[in-house]
Amino acid sequence: MKLWGGRFLKEESNAMNDFNSSFEIDKRFYKEDIKGSLVHAKMLNKQNIITNIEYKLIEDGLEIIKNKIDLGELKLDGDYEDIHSFIEINLINEIGQIGKKIHTARSRNDQVALDFNLKIKNDSIDIINLIKDFIEILVKKADDNPYMMPAYTHLQRAQITTFKYYLKAYVNMFKRDIKRIKNTIDLMDESPLGSGALAGTTHNIDMEFTSKELGFQKPTANFLDAVSNRDFVIEMLNNFSIIMMHLSRLSEEIIIFSSQEFKFVQIDDAYCTGSSIMPHKKNPDSMELVRGKCGRVYGNLMALLTVMKGLPLAYNKDMQEDKEIYFDSLDTIKSCLYISKEVIKTLKFNKEEAKKGIKKGFLNATEVADYLVAKGIAFRDAHEIVGKIIILCEKENKAIEEININELKDINNLIEEDIYEYIDYENILNKGNKKEML
Repeated sequence: MKLWGGRFLKEESNAMNDFNSSFEIDKRFYKEDIKGSLVHAKMLNKQNIITNIEYKLIEDGLEIIKNKIDLGELKLDGDYEDIHSFIEINLINEIGQIGKKIHTARSRNDQVALDFNLKIKNDSIDIINLIKDFIEILVKKADDNPYMMPAYTHLQRAQITTFKYYLKAYVNMFKRDIKRIKNTIDLMDESPLGSGALAGTTHNIDMEFTSKELGFQKPTANFLDAVSNRDFVIEMLNNFSIIMMHLSRLSEEIIIFSSQEFKFVQIDDAYCTGSSIMPHKKNPDSMELVRGKCGRVYGNLMALLTVMKGLPLAYNKDMQEDKEIYFDSLDTIKSCLYISKEVIKTLKFNKEEAKKGIKKGFLNATEVADYLVAKGIAFRDAHEIVGKIIILCEKENKAIEEININELKDINNLIEEDIYEYIDYENILNKGNKKEML
């Protein structure tokens, strides 16, 4: 059974039926579709468009369908065009011809816009909770590891930080991600139900009522925009892309830091794999997969932008592509957030190897310049003096603190014995705003 076809003389071909169907993708909307239908029926009854008896039948029928799906008694499969036809056809099977009245004053155009809006709202709660769980693990791992490590620019050792401070940089990133998701939900908080196909309906409906019942701030301001709008999907895909970018950056660093060249961290065996030919290998495949899947989510964002870029108002069937794109990104980001959380939870930090990295990198060089500035030397001159000290260090294969005072004085006679205390790594972290790193 189709929800359309009265003006057609021929049946849809089997190939076109398969090509046109979105049911295998949008069946994930079933809860939202039923919720929207329940509210729509309630409004139709309130406006005397359907009777009390008809409303009660429709309400009971929709609740029965939802319960059957939840319990697995009604399977989400079969030859249906979409989730909307699945729900409506099963409603008719459940309560008879009265079920056909559920579509009064409604189009699948505003119906799918509503379903998608409600689904993204629900999914956003799941994603925010996953991010919060991840942040909690990052904070705990950070607080358990207030140990020194090199920080980098251009992947070259730059200054001293701590593993705690390093991880909390990612905490900041993920907190921004939560704010972005909440901002998207705020922007999309308008109900499209009642927009019809593109120009509303002549029935005396109450959009303020359905909007409030569905938990929206207000009804949409323009029907044409409401049924053709996928900005909220694009914006959520953009949010997902930024989250994946943050996860990918973290993955890249964990991969690098776990390598034999660094040895700063050790990934738990449960999140590594081996080689089929090299028995000694322990590969950080969990993090490599997260890094790789970042491109997949980026691609989905660009795919939907490309779908939408040339569409005239209002609805076009091209927009059916949005669901598969969205759900692929949603599933990807959920799995990546979960696996990243587990990797960090079980990660071990090697503070001794990190300390070696500090000593090899002249990471107290900036503090030598600060020391000279405190002696009255202009910073640019101090910068040049420290450069000469580094050349000496490289020549003698020593760290700055290993150069004796006489050699340092030969470079600049304002340098005194107190420089060694000033550039001690622990002392550096206890000076000024660097205390935040501890």
